[in-house]
Amino acid sequence: QVQLVENGGGSVQPGDYLRLSCEASGYSLQNYVMGWFRQAPGADREFVAGLPYMSDKSIRYTDSVKGRFTISRDSAVNTLYLQMNNLKIEDTAVYYCARGKGEGVTPYVQDYDYWGQGTQVTVSS
Repeated sequence: QVQLVENGGGSVQPGDYLRLSCEASGYSLQNYVMGWFRQAPGADREFVAGLPYMSDKSIRYTDSVKGRFTISRDSAVNTLYLQMNNLKIEDTAVYYCARGKGEGVTPYVQDYDYWGQGTQVTVSS
Protein backbone atom coordinates (compact mmCIF):
# COMPACT_ATOMS: atom_id res chain seq x y z
CA GLN A 1 0.00 0.00 0.00
CA VAL A 2 1.53 3.26 -1.17
CA GLN A 3 1.43 6.11 1.34
CA LEU A 4 2.98 9.56 1.40
CA VAL A 5 3.02 11.58 4.62
CA GLU A 6 4.16 15.19 4.66
CA ASN A 7 5.46 17.08 7.67
CA GLY A 8 7.30 20.28 8.42
CA GLY A 9 4.82 22.99 7.60
CA GLY A 10 4.21 25.93 9.87
CA SER A 11 3.75 29.65 10.27
CA VAL A 12 6.81 31.81 9.63
CA GLN A 13 7.75 35.35 8.70
CA PRO A 14 9.04 36.55 5.34
CA GLY A 15 12.70 35.67 4.93
CA ASP A 16 12.49 32.62 7.21
CA TYR A 17 13.02 29.02 6.16
CA LEU A 18 11.27 25.67 6.49
CA ARG A 19 12.11 22.12 5.49
CA LEU A 20 9.24 19.93 4.41
CA SER A 21 9.54 16.16 4.48
CA CYS A 22 7.55 13.47 2.72
CA GLU A 23 7.94 9.96 4.07
CA ALA A 24 7.06 7.27 1.55
CA SER A 25 5.95 3.74 2.35
CA GLY A 26 4.87 0.80 0.23
CA TYR A 27 7.48 1.47 -2.46
CA SER A 28 11.01 2.80 -2.90
CA LEU A 29 10.91 6.47 -3.87
CA GLN A 30 14.36 6.30 -5.45
CA ASN A 31 12.73 4.36 -8.32
CA TYR A 32 10.13 7.01 -9.14
CA VAL A 33 9.88 10.63 -10.13
CA MET A 34 8.82 12.64 -7.09
CA GLY A 35 7.28 16.07 -7.02
CA TRP A 36 6.19 18.86 -4.73
CA PHE A 37 3.06 20.85 -5.52
CA ARG A 38 1.21 23.57 -3.65
CA GLN A 39 -2.29 24.95 -3.57
CA ALA A 40 -3.26 28.36 -2.26
CA PRO A 41 -6.88 29.15 -1.32
CA GLY A 42 -9.01 29.59 -4.41
CA ALA A 43 -6.19 28.58 -6.74
CA ASP A 44 -5.33 25.50 -8.75
CA ARG A 45 -2.72 23.08 -7.52
CA GLU A 46 0.61 24.14 -8.99
CA PHE A 47 3.94 22.45 -9.55
CA VAL A 48 6.81 23.56 -7.32
CA ALA A 49 9.68 21.13 -7.86
CA GLY A 50 10.37 17.68 -9.23
CA LEU A 51 13.13 15.13 -8.77
CA PRO A 52 13.86 12.49 -11.39
CA TYR A 53 15.02 8.98 -10.57
CA MET A 54 17.06 8.54 -13.74
CA SER A 55 20.48 10.16 -13.80
CA ASP A 56 20.04 11.65 -17.28
CA LYS A 57 16.90 13.55 -16.34
CA SER A 58 16.83 17.03 -14.82
CA ILE A 59 15.50 18.44 -11.60
CA ARG A 60 12.86 21.06 -12.30
CA TYR A 61 11.64 24.06 -10.34
CA THR A 62 8.93 26.53 -11.06
CA ASP A 63 10.45 29.93 -11.80
CA SER A 64 9.16 31.62 -8.66
CA VAL A 65 11.13 29.30 -6.34
CA LYS A 66 14.38 28.93 -8.28
CA GLY A 67 17.35 29.83 -6.10
CA ARG A 68 15.27 29.60 -2.92
CA PHE A 69 13.91 26.02 -2.79
CA THR A 70 15.82 22.76 -3.07
CA ILE A 71 14.31 19.33 -3.61
CA SER A 72 16.21 16.27 -2.45
CA ARG A 73 15.74 12.74 -1.19
CA ASP A 74 17.33 10.42 1.33
CA SER A 75 16.93 6.89 0.03
CA ALA A 76 18.13 5.41 3.33
CA VAL A 77 14.98 6.67 5.04
CA ASN A 78 12.77 6.71 1.91
CA THR A 79 12.01 10.39 2.40
CA LEU A 80 11.68 13.35 0.04
CA TYR A 81 12.53 16.87 1.20
CA LEU A 82 11.86 20.43 0.16
CA GLN A 83 14.18 22.99 1.69
CA MET A 84 12.52 26.39 1.44
CA ASN A 85 14.67 29.45 2.13
CA ASN A 86 13.87 33.14 2.00
CA LEU A 87 10.16 32.45 2.18
CA LYS A 88 7.76 35.01 0.77
CA ILE A 89 4.14 35.77 1.56
CA GLU A 90 3.17 34.37 -1.84
CA ASP A 91 4.60 30.98 -0.85
CA THR A 92 1.64 30.52 1.49
CA ALA A 93 -0.20 27.36 0.50
CA VAL A 94 -0.82 23.74 1.34
CA TYR A 95 2.14 21.74 0.07
CA TYR A 96 1.76 18.23 -1.30
CA CYS A 97 4.25 15.59 -2.34
CA ALA A 98 3.36 13.22 -5.12
CA ARG A 99 4.70 10.20 -6.97
CA GLY A 100 5.16 10.46 -10.71
CA LYS A 101 3.86 7.99 -13.25
CA GLY A 102 6.49 8.40 -15.93
CA GLU A 103 10.22 8.68 -16.44
CA GLY A 104 10.67 12.43 -16.46
CA VAL A 105 9.59 15.30 -14.25
CA THR A 106 6.51 17.10 -15.53
CA PRO A 107 4.57 20.02 -14.00
CA TYR A 108 1.16 18.43 -14.62
CA VAL A 109 -1.03 17.12 -11.82
CA GLN A 110 -2.38 14.30 -14.00
CA ASP A 111 1.13 12.85 -14.37
CA TYR A 112 1.27 11.94 -10.67
CA ASP A 113 -0.67 9.05 -9.19
CA TYR A 114 -0.20 9.09 -5.40
CA TRP A 115 -0.46 12.16 -3.18
CA GLY A 116 0.11 12.98 0.44
CA GLN A 117 -2.44 14.71 2.64
CA GLY A 118 -0.66 18.06 2.50
CA THR A 119 1.04 20.33 5.02
CA GLN A 120 0.18 23.99 5.55
CA VAL A 121 2.83 26.66 5.05
CA THR A 122 1.86 30.17 6.09
CA VAL A 123 4.18 33.13 5.55
CA SER A 124 3.03 36.37 7.10
CA SER A 125 4.43 39.43 8.78
